[in-house]
Amino acid sequence: MYHPELIRHPDSCPALVLNADYTPLSYYPLSLWPWQTAVKAMFLERVDIVAHYDREVHSPSLALKLPSVIALREYVRPNEYPAFTRFNLFLRDKFRCVYCGSGRELTFDHVIPRAHGGRTTWENVATACAPCNLRKGGRTPAEAHMQLYREPERPTTWDLQVHGRAFPPNYLHDSWRDYLYWDVELEP
Repeated sequence: MYHPELIRHPDSCPALVLNADYTPLSYYPLSLWPWQTAVKAMFLERVDIVAHYDREVHSPSLALKLPSVIALREYVRPNEYPAFTRFNLFLRDKFRCVYCGSGRELTFDHVIPRAHGGRTTWENVATACAPCNLRKGGRTPAEAHMQLYREPERPTTWDLQVHGRAFPPNYLHDSWRDYLYWDVELEP
């Protein structure tokens, strides 16, 4: 009988990494380790195996099921605030233009334009679709007669984790689902 798990290449079997409290280290990017790193951490007794793939790897003296979910034995305190990146900005704004709500052709916009002394900070940069960004140009939203549906603010790592749950990766192994909460409803 054909079973896709048995013929998967080990490189397509990453391990979901959980903190010691059994929450993912991160949702964006999803905390995944290659199988080799997970096995090494297992032998160094730094992780506990929570779930396995059906896939095994073999050495001359050992057959080992590949771990699909591992938990760190020591808690790693997450950073309170995420790095300012284009992706994190889009995630903060839920991949929507703050002016019209479109999810297409996303760019970032300086609410107070740099030409007017605006800086590239969480509190002054927002996600904008290309048409709204062009329409606004080098003006403030008030000058351009455009309304922000929410003011930009510095998110916490927790804020981005909550937003990230609404945008699951393309692939989730069944053994990961109990540790990832992708059914969170978010306001528009």
